[in-house]
Amino acid sequence: MKITVKEEDGIYTSFKTEGHAGFAEEGYDIVCAGVSALVINFINSIDELCDDKFEFNKSDDFGESSSEADIIEFRFISIPSKDAQLLFKSLVIGLKDIQNSYGTEFVQVDII
Repeated sequence: MKITVKEEDGIYTSFKTEGHAGFAEEGYDIVCAGVSALVINFINSIDELCDDKFEFNKSDDFGESSSEADIIEFRFISIPSKDAQLLFKSLVIGLKDIQNSYGTEFVQVDII
């Protein structure tokens, strides 16, 4: 699973997740489940707790199979608030912790 986070002038502005971790069989992959929980919680938290405007897209068949085509994309429409940025930093910390615990073979977090 690859996660690409875009950073501009020290501010996280967007991310894209692609594929599956492949740590275990579908339905038993704790790495994929952990990443998915962090990502969905982040998006829900931005929606519920912040006034920031964003775009969110996912592949039509997301989560239906272990296809490499599974994609989630998130992007702030304008400069994110301090609260939104704090939530984004928390997401990145969690994703990097999973990467550090299970290795880049299963999760690769790139900040560009």
